[in-house]
Amino acid sequence: MLQGIEKHRESQKLGRVMSVMCYGPQSGKPVLVFPSQNGHPGDFDAFHMTDAIAPWIESGQVQLFCVDSVDEETVSDVTGDPYGRIRRYEAWYDYIMEELIPWIRTENTSGKAILSTGVSMGAYHAANFFFRRPDVFDSVIALSGVYDTVDMYAGYSDELVYLNSPIQSLRGLPQGHPYFQLYAQCKIIICVGQGAWEEPLLASTRILDQVLREKQIAAWVDYWGYDVNHDWPWWQKQLPYFLPYVL
Repeated sequence: MLQGIEKHRESQKLGRVMSVMCYGPQSGKPVLVFPSQNGHPGDFDAFHMTDAIAPWIESGQVQLFCVDSVDEETVSDVTGDPYGRIRRYEAWYDYIMEELIPWIRTENTSGKAILSTGVSMGAYHAANFFFRRPDVFDSVIALSGVYDTVDMYAGYSDELVYLNSPIQSLRGLPQGHPYFQLYAQCKIIICVGQGAWEEPLLASTRILDQVLREKQIAAWVDYWGYDVNHDWPWWQKQLPYFLPYVL
C-alpha cells in the first residue's frame, strides 16, 4: 500500500473535526476522492484503489485528497427529517467548497483544476460537486453512481434537494447558461456495469446519459459488460482505465 498522510481539520461549517487522507506529491493534479456510502478517507486505500492507480501517484501526475463524508447524517439517514438532512448535506458541500478546497490550494502546488471521483455513493457526490461547480472541477470520473435524489429523501423535495440532484438540475439549466461553456472544456466520464447489484445505478446512468445528450454536453458514458458487478475489483480496473484520458 502507498503511504498516505492523514490530516485533521476543524470545520466551522459542520462544527466538528473532519479528516482527509493525502497521497502523492504536491505537484500532481489534485484529485478529490469521495468515499462510498458511509465511508471514510482511508477506505480508498483499504480497498486497494490507490494501488490500482499507484503508477500515476508515484510518478507525480496526481495528488489524491480522500475526504470524509457525513452520509450517516444525510443521504443514509432514512428515518431522519429530510428538511434537516438536506441542509446538513449543504453544510458539508459548503465545508468542501469553502474550507477544504482553499486548503487544498495551499497544499497542492500544481495550479491545476481539480478532478472529482468516487464509486457508488461517492460517484453521486463526485458528479454532484462537478456539475454544480465546473469552474472549480475540470473533470469527473464517476463509477456506478446514482444521479438523482428521488429515493434519498423519502419523496421530500425543495430547492436544495433539486440543487443537489444532477439529473434534475441539469434538466432545468437554461440554454445560454455560462456553465455550458465550462462543461465543453471539461472531461466527463460516467461508467456503470451491467452485472450484479448495478441495476438501479444502470437505470440512473441511462437517464443522466439522456439528459447530457439533450443538453448537448459532451460526455463519455461507458456501459461495461453483464459480468461487471457493483464491487471493488471492477472499480479497481475502471479507474486506471479512465484516468489517462483525463490526464
